[in-house]
Amino acid sequence: MAATSSNDALQMVTFMLGREEYAVDVMEVREFVDMIPVTKLANAPGHVEGVIDLRGSVVPVISLRKQFGLPAVEDGTFTCIAVMDFGGELKGFVIDEVTDVIRVQRSTILPPLDVGGEPWVEGILNLENRLVVVMDLKHLA
Repeated sequence: MAATSSNDALQMVTFMLGREEYAVDVMEVREFVDMIPVTKLANAPGHVEGVIDLRGSVVPVISLRKQFGLPAVEDGTFTCIAVMDFGGELKGFVIDEVTDVIRVQRSTILPPLDVGGEPWVEGILNLENRLVVVMDLKHLA
């Protein structure tokens, strides 16, 4: 996320992965793509699904379910690929469902718990009695 003062508003995209809700900075989301065939890569790590051709760009696709050790499920109606742009480098992440675009104050993001030092966890949002994990996906790519 961009480094600015702690009271600045952020727009975040929330999404589901299993029964858990996550959020990422909307400024890093390039687009959401319906599930399309993924070309497998030999000897790729288990969480890497393969690559897709996105209008002439080859984009690696990562399964967050596999990355987090969640059970595999069939792609649902809302399953999609979140294509993220990390300084011009595109990465795709398979998610179960986009749920919302929200605006939050940076100061409302609670610091991550020290339970394992996961670098991709930026913090926790408490929204209307539900906890949302704020992610920095570039640490998972």
